[in-house]
Amino acid sequence: MDGHHSSDNGPARIGPNAIIRVAEALGARNGPAASVFEAAGLSHYLTAPPEEMVDEREVIALQQSLRSTLGLDQAKAVSFDAGLRTGDYLLAHRIPKGAQRILKLLPPGPASGILLKAVAKHAWTFSGSGQFGFETGRPVRVTITGCPICRGAVADTAVCDFYTGCFQRLFRVLVTARTEVAEVQCQAHGAHACVFEMRW
Repeated sequence: MDGHHSSDNGPARIGPNAIIRVAEALGARNGPAASVFEAAGLSHYLTAPPEEMVDEREVIALQQSLRSTLGLDQAKAVSFDAGLRTGDYLLAHRIPKGAQRILKLLPPGPASGILLKAVAKHAWTFSGSGQFGFETGRPVRVTITGCPICRGAVADTAVCDFYTGCFQRLFRVLVTARTEVAEVQCQAHGAHACVFEMRW
């Protein structure tokens, strides 16, 4: 899965959840949504949330603004919450109910493989120009090279909490409630790719 579904004449695009759920997460904690979105040049999305895929540069700018406006710890918490909310949206609207029932009946190993194959088919909708890969086994590993969530960031910790939250919600609901998700390598921390591990 190469993730490069953008046409040659435009930037890569990412689904609107990466904008909408950040606004929701900020609102839920009475966060300064107006100043975060304004600093990113995205104030218009607070009054008219995007209904279609957005330029990945807007997602990158919003994540950068979260970190610069709120500080790293708060930004990570908001981003993680936005990821959980994105997972909820996908469960409600994007992953067929029949498929969800089947995954829940399977043992965690096979369920995780089927889930990640399906996620990989749609990876371009959340990793933009980044490249998505995964390995099943113990632990299950997801790799995003050129990750848009941390692009341009330098931090002494992993910062792609949006993905961590989303994977946690999907795995705990569809694979096993015992799933723990951790970002074990992050490009913001100097790694060549962002790596997420799912253990149970």
